[in-house]
Amino acid sequence: MGVHGTWADIKGFALQVLTGQWLMLFASFLMMTSAGASYMFGLYSNDIKSVLGYNQSTLNMISFFKDLGANIGIFSGLINEVTPPWVVLSIGAAFNFFGYFMIWLAVTEKIAKPQVWHMCLYITMGANSHTFINTGAFVTCVKNFPRSRGFLIGLLNGYIGLSAAVIVQLYHAFYGDDTKSFTLFVAWLPSAVSLIFLRTIRIMKVIPQKKYYKVLCKFLYISLGLAGYLLIIIIVEQKVNFTQIEYGGSAAIVLFLLFLPLAVVVAEEYSSWRTNQSLSTANIEIPSPDSTHVDQNKLSCWKQVFSPPEIGEDHTILQAVFSIEMLTLFLTTLCGIGGMLTLMDNLGQIGTALGYSLESISTFVSLTSIWIYLGEVMVGLLSEIFITKYKCPRPLMFTFSLFLSCIGYLLIAFNVPNGLYVASIITGFCFGGVWPLLFSITSEIFGLRHWSTLNNVGAMACPLGSYLLNVKVTGYLYDREAEKQLRALGLKRNPGEELNCSGGQCFKLPFIIITAVTLLGVLVSLVLVFRTRKFYNSDIYKKFKDETRAAESETVVAKNPNVEHQS
Repeated sequence: MGVHGTWADIKGFALQVLTGQWLMLFASFLMMTSAGASYMFGLYSNDIKSVLGYNQSTLNMISFFKDLGANIGIFSGLINEVTPPWVVLSIGAAFNFFGYFMIWLAVTEKIAKPQVWHMCLYITMGANSHTFINTGAFVTCVKNFPRSRGFLIGLLNGYIGLSAAVIVQLYHAFYGDDTKSFTLFVAWLPSAVSLIFLRTIRIMKVIPQKKYYKVLCKFLYISLGLAGYLLIIIIVEQKVNFTQIEYGGSAAIVLFLLFLPLAVVVAEEYSSWRTNQSLSTANIEIPSPDSTHVDQNKLSCWKQVFSPPEIGEDHTILQAVFSIEMLTLFLTTLCGIGGMLTLMDNLGQIGTALGYSLESISTFVSLTSIWIYLGEVMVGLLSEIFITKYKCPRPLMFTFSLFLSCIGYLLIAFNVPNGLYVASIITGFCFGGVWPLLFSITSEIFGLRHWSTLNNVGAMACPLGSYLLNVKVTGYLYDREAEKQLRALGLKRNPGEELNCSGGQCFKLPFIIITAVTLLGVLVSLVLVFRTRKFYNSDIYKKFKDETRAAESETVVAKNPNVEHQS
């Protein structure tokens, strides 16, 4: 039945749009775009360091707690196991506002200078909010659409990658060049978006459609347009001094491209309305990918811990945690992503030490979000193509991403002329690419039943790697070199005075060590490649294809009951 202008039809169509699967996906894109403040530490770290008088080790300690909060999603995962998504989204909104609002009060000196552990607590809560928002939206989308998950995960992560560039454009429109207000902006914006779409994000019983991949491609094309515009406007803004009104015009274009997927949402729901698809599938219930093995769950979990099912089947949390696959994935992530986080968190300080101008530093910090986005969507899409067409194991692509990142580390270690630009591109792309690979690998090896918890278990290696490589290695060696330079000049650092290092020696040894540790992660990842080669050589989506065929058969019978008798 089409939309003929009657109020009943208009109301019914509007209800279908508001409760449909595509609006849920669009709302998730908006949440991903706003929930990336943990990627933007380089934009407000200098304010924290200068206003509060921290040395590099202290700043790196705060950065570690930021990474800790951003990656310890085990609590959001466990809560999401037993509650609907709106619960974790609400908690995330509260954490986000409190954490970043307190940081804003500190850097604007509206409160007394907080102790270091206070700042660590604030940034941990602010960053941890993103695990709640991501778990509520991200996990729900993948459970609703389990096929082509590499592509879907890459697209969702891509919007997180774009978040830095998007938020910077909007922030300039609201606050001009007041950098200290940045943390206030990231305090209220993600919280508001989460609360607006609180009930839109939910587990839905939908039949996977054959055109699903084509719809994702439409969303991809729009996001590429957004990324392309951001790339151009960031470069232009470095050449031309924009007024706040001009920033407002740029932000308006960003918002237009950000909301353009709504046109795809309405078009797809209208197509479903015209074909009466919603009525024919309303009462067809597809087995949820996380509803299998119920009988197994009734048995003692401890008796099955060391008797896991085959790779690709649903594991319990303990079976996955104590498996060799999780151990190798954890160690690979620790060694590989720890170095990437160190580079991302120290971009501002690296640029200053190596003699880049403030404008150049601002440029490649902003452009890094574009490279992260491209890594996320391109690696997510390419990994899906390589798996379906060539049976290339996803862990092997993870290995290659880590190996490629070593080039960026060496460019910084040896202070190659203009090497930081190239290093930010390479490492940003690799950093973006490892996330859809990590999340997809976890869901494929251990199943979707407990994925909301298990995808956070592997990610817990990130803050540990960041602590070891960022705080204990990079921060310590940077401060040691800075103090050595002061002694050479016959100077002495006063208490509360920030400690700065200048020259290629500041980060040379740290990034040589990071390169060696990353290569160790490459070797460990090859163990995972070897253990999963048989699984990836099969059709990893066979179970979901069978469910789709069964659902389509039921749909045909529902439309024409005589079909069953004729067959």
